[in-house]
Amino acid sequence: RLGYTPGSGAAAAAKAAAYMLLTGRRMERVALATPKGIRLELEVKEISVGPDAVSCAIEKDSGDDPDVTRGTLVFAEVSRHEAPGVAIDGGAGVGRVTKPGLDQPVGAAAINSVPRRMISEAVEEVRSLADSREGLKVVISVPEGEALAKKTFNPRLGIEGGISILGTTGIVEPMSEQALVDTIYAEMSVIKSGGYEVCYAVPGNYGSDFLGDTWGYQGKAAVKCSNYIGETIDIAVRLGMKGLLFAGHIGKLIKVAAGIMNTHSQQAD
Repeated sequence: RLGYTPGSGAAAAAKAAAYMLLTGRRMERVALATPKGIRLELEVKEISVGPDAVSCAIEKDSGDDPDVTRGTLVFAEVSRHEAPGVAIDGGAGVGRVTKPGLDQPVGAAAINSVPRRMISEAVEEVRSLADSREGLKVVISVPEGEALAKKTFNPRLGIEGGISILGTTGIVEPMSEQALVDTIYAEMSVIKSGGYEVCYAVPGNYGSDFLGDTWGYQGKAAVKCSNYIGETIDIAVRLGMKGLLFAGHIGKLIKVAAGIMNTHSQQAD
């Protein structure tokens, strides 16, 4: 079963809050078109209406994907803003970027480019519907975000204070390989931006333990690549890394010598 990303939840909540602020009418369900082309119809929760701001939430549904954000409420508060257009920021439970190399600059809320565009387009749709030229400010928050972030890669990536608002298609596919590859890219990008031109790549705990126990390496220039050896090499090329050193179980890495670039449940001849 498919689910939807935190970015879709944030955009839908922002659209509903903007509608209630600009029209004065309550919205119990909101429709959202995702970049993947799938249209969502989502229940609006935790509605709070004031004269100059409206806040509401969408409950995150990960479908059959084992996502730590399953069932989490993603809030958007939309308020009137002096500057024109739509301003977007993160509130409680949304992380802040502290290292270069990620989708957003240092100091910005960890709301990635596609969710930012989805939020902006959703709110602009409402502004057009309401024939409004008012500037609006959107603040996305996730009350459980700081605790949830400890179960994610965010601490390794230098994202502090909460989760990231992610998603490139708006839709979560069960056990998404693309999500894993995107994580490898993000981690290696941070390593490259930290001044490293060569990094370690470890499929799992064997490699990590070897680096620490045998070489005493406790640094930050190692990325976990799981079975995605080929993709990790491609990412290193895209980022301009000068070298990779793989450390892991010989039974897994020997498959690479046979030309197998994804080492999951395959046998080398």
